[in-house]
Parts: sequence; structure tokens; C-alpha cells
Amino acid sequence: MSNRERIVELLDVIPDYKIGYVLAYVQGIAADEEADALFCQRMVENYENAPDEDKEDIPLEECKKEWGLA
Repeated sequence: MSNRERIVELLDVIPDYKIGYVLAYVQGIAADEEADALFCQRMVENYENAPDEDKEDIPLEECKKEWGLA
């Protein structure tokens, strides 16, 4: 059984007075995903629409080192 199927199954045993809590939680999670996707899309669009002189070619290894990932 998938996680999705298990969640649907559990919804059947949750009392009606608690469904509002579940709904609020799920909506919060969904909103975060949508907001993250929208933010990333805007970042890409901003980069693509920026003048060439504002764009830098930075080697991946340099970025990783700067971000502490090296």
C-alpha cells in the first residue's frame, strides 16, 4: 500500500471534528510547495531576462567552495 493510499484510508477513521486540523496541515504543506516552485521559476525568469553584463559565469567548483560544499 502506498503512502497516499494509507493517508486516504486513515481519513476514514478521523473524527469529523479533527478533519479541519488535517485540512489546514495539508493546505500548509501544499502552499509551501507552490511557493517554492513559484520562487524558483521567478529566479530563472529574472536571470533569463537580465542583461548579459549582469550575468557571471562562475565555475561550479568555486560555487561549491563558497557555499561550504567542497
